[in-house]
Amino acid sequence: MILRRLWPKSLAGQLVLLVAVALFVAQAINLSLMFEGRRQMRIQQIIGPTVARLVDADEHTRAGRLSDGFGERRFRGRVRLLSASPIRKNPNRQSEIETLLTQGLAEAGLKPRMIIADLEPLNTVDSALSGVNFRRAARLARIGGILHVAIERTDGDWLALRMPQFREPRWLILPLIAQTLILYICVLLPVLWGARRIARPLNALAVDAQSFNPGTLTPPLPEAGPQDVRAVTTAFNALKLRVTAMIDEKDRMLGAIGHDLRTPLAALRVRVESVDDETDRIRMIETIEEMNRTLDDILSLARLGRPSEPVAETDLTALVDAVVEDFRAIGNPVTFDETARITSPVRPSLMRRAVQNLIENAVKYGTTADVRIVTDAGAVSIVIADQGPGIPADQIEAVFDPFIRLETSRNRETGGVGLGLALARAIVREAGGDIRLENRAGGGLNAIIRLPRN
Repeated sequence: MILRRLWPKSLAGQLVLLVAVALFVAQAINLSLMFEGRRQMRIQQIIGPTVARLVDADEHTRAGRLSDGFGERRFRGRVRLLSASPIRKNPNRQSEIETLLTQGLAEAGLKPRMIIADLEPLNTVDSALSGVNFRRAARLARIGGILHVAIERTDGDWLALRMPQFREPRWLILPLIAQTLILYICVLLPVLWGARRIARPLNALAVDAQSFNPGTLTPPLPEAGPQDVRAVTTAFNALKLRVTAMIDEKDRMLGAIGHDLRTPLAALRVRVESVDDETDRIRMIETIEEMNRTLDDILSLARLGRPSEPVAETDLTALVDAVVEDFRAIGNPVTFDETARITSPVRPSLMRRAVQNLIENAVKYGTTADVRIVTDAGAVSIVIADQGPGIPADQIEAVFDPFIRLETSRNRETGGVGLGLALARAIVREAGGDIRLENRAGGGLNAIIRLPRN
């Protein structure tokens, strides 16, 4: 979870992070190899002289050029001949140095019984620092230690020497840090520039795609960035033109369909008036009107993507009150809780159609409709409550699909063809809001239109 939160969302951020991590890993490996190389070099600087001194001392003793007797005898600067090992009881043994000394002495023809290499921290009173002023002795004590080497010969004597061994100086890390920073600057800045150059036209493409509306003429998106991104932008501009052309063709087709269907329906309506049987005439008229309403719903739903009505700041309270009054005028039990003036940017005629469809459903399936307007921070909700049986929870979303009815008999007495909710949701979503249905705890259904407000 933490990695997901820290992971950048933008293309530029991800590219820079990946390159930075790769550089960090590469630099860490480089530093490790460098330190290991320096360590091996220091060890080799110790092994060569030490082997030479020990072999030289062994040759001198065996040639009789040292006086007999035991105790400490110093010769050739640092090598001592001892009767016992001078190493402390719990040595800090350096196994790698011991192995290399064994190999070096064996190559020189010297095969001791035992080799001990002990690293002892320096202190300012150590005899190895005798003759050195206090400040220098303190500095040496901070940066190194004493390496004790002792070998037991086949005759039981010990050859021993000691030498300073310096740790890697701390100041060495500063050039390494500077080198790393310079590497990051020289690599990451061009990567960041290139990533932003790629991401900028992609971001513009995403914004243009999100705001694309076939009903609004917009200039083509400028082609910028690398060739691949330019190709995507070119394809998107061509796609917008094709979609707009398809929408235009659809509108012309729908206009022709509406004209071709309404003309015979109007002629049929005139001819129905000549039917003598009153009952048959009324049924025919109702059928023709139902066909007209269905045709209006289909055309309205199909044309919703390119409405001719502009968005206007609309008084929702007055709009809902007018719709409620229309239902009351024909005797439907619809109530409205009066509220203060509340405005929202909508298309008035379409929003009136959406509210009308929801109230009509409430009256048909729930007997009554109680309408109220509720406001909260940044939004306004139009709530239509009925006293009906509600909707099964698993079918609440399904009823918004076109031509879906819970009552499957298709009887005109129990509803239309199933376009009312689909059309209402499409209208509300086009206005930037949404519709949801929820069953009431005491029975009935709430249909809630939620819209943004200024």
